[in-house]
Amino acid sequence: MSAQGPEDPHKGSDLGFDLPAPAVVSRTRIVAIGAVILVCLLVVFFGAYLPRRRARAALEEGVRASESAAPRVEVLTPVVVSGSRSLSLPGSVQALEETTLYPRANGYVRKWLVDMGDKVTEGQVLAEIDSPEIGQQISQARAELAQAKAKLTQARANRDLSKSVLERYEQLVPAGVATQQDLDQKRGQARVDEASVIVAEASIRAQEANLSRLHDLLSFSKIVAPFAGTVTSRTVERGALVSPGSATPLFKIAALDPVRVFVAVPQDVAASVKPGQPAKVTVRELPGQPFQGTIARTAGALDANTRTMNTEVRVPNPDGKLLTGMYAEVALSLSVSRKTVEIPATALFNDSRGMRVAVIDASNKLHFVPITVERDTGATLQIATGLSGDERVVKLANAGLTEGVTVEVIVPPPPSPSGSASAGPAGSASAAPAK
Repeated sequence: MSAQGPEDPHKGSDLGFDLPAPAVVSRTRIVAIGAVILVCLLVVFFGAYLPRRRARAALEEGVRASESAAPRVEVLTPVVVSGSRSLSLPGSVQALEETTLYPRANGYVRKWLVDMGDKVTEGQVLAEIDSPEIGQQISQARAELAQAKAKLTQARANRDLSKSVLERYEQLVPAGVATQQDLDQKRGQARVDEASVIVAEASIRAQEANLSRLHDLLSFSKIVAPFAGTVTSRTVERGALVSPGSATPLFKIAALDPVRVFVAVPQDVAASVKPGQPAKVTVRELPGQPFQGTIARTAGALDANTRTMNTEVRVPNPDGKLLTGMYAEVALSLSVSRKTVEIPATALFNDSRGMRVAVIDASNKLHFVPITVERDTGATLQIATGLSGDERVVKLANAGLTEGVTVEVIVPPPPSPSGSASAGPAGSASAAPAK
């Protein structure tokens, strides 16, 4: 074996081929690569961070500007509503006249001549009652009247005789034929006989009154209608025993043309209700068929519990379509003496200080005005007090608004003829405040 020097590591005696020599990177190249990477990182950093920083600075500046700028509000002018107010009130249909007929005479029902639903006229006989006892009482009263008349004749004869005797004794006493005592007795008897005549005449008048009463009572054996109307109930049958003290009614009659509809008018418009004003009555069972009526009378005072005034509306009912007891709706158009303005419901401030609206004065300063709402329709409010109609009212209530702050007024664009927002410059101007 021959002596050899150190084996070359790159010689591939075992692999069968020689490995390439390892590359050697110079220090300059390493520095260049690092500089390129650093430049790329700086470019990425400044490209992402600086725009965000500028955007944040712009946002902060905008916030500071908005905080220092005056609030922007949209205003409107209240609309003066008409002097009339329409309202619909529930009512109850009642008969013009309604009564229940009870018996006035004792006896048995002989027959009834009308039934429920029949139309009757005033004075028409509805039923007849047999009253034999009243007939006997009439015969007795006639006999007693004849007896009283006979007693009157007898009393008058006695009176005339007493007067004649008294006249003779007045002549005999001065002649000494009769005593003064006899004269005094004749005078007393004459006065007694005169009083007997007065008693007899009074007895005749009493018997005549009793006979008239019995005749009137006999007339009650015929039940007649007190007024023209409709029989709404019949509770009498043939052969039934009736008497004045019984609690069982015979008939019930109601006058249904015209009918009366009673409504409760609230306090705020009660003073505007006057007799003669028109009213429209509708019922649910007859849709599309309004009935024209007229206010006939009012109570003239408010109910202490409900603070409403009872009002009667009289409605013609020739066809009998309106039935007593019906529930009805009464539409009234009433004139209101005071001025009322209307604003949208979005303009209302309702807090612990009460109901208020914000108005803008001539120098664009905001002030809160207390108001009184007369009517709330949901989308709008009708204001009774607080606004005259010439103010500039903030359209949208905002909790950030404070008293006395200066605001920037946004004038809304005029509506286009089609009712939609204009697409021109006015539309652009209206879009700007919405940002």
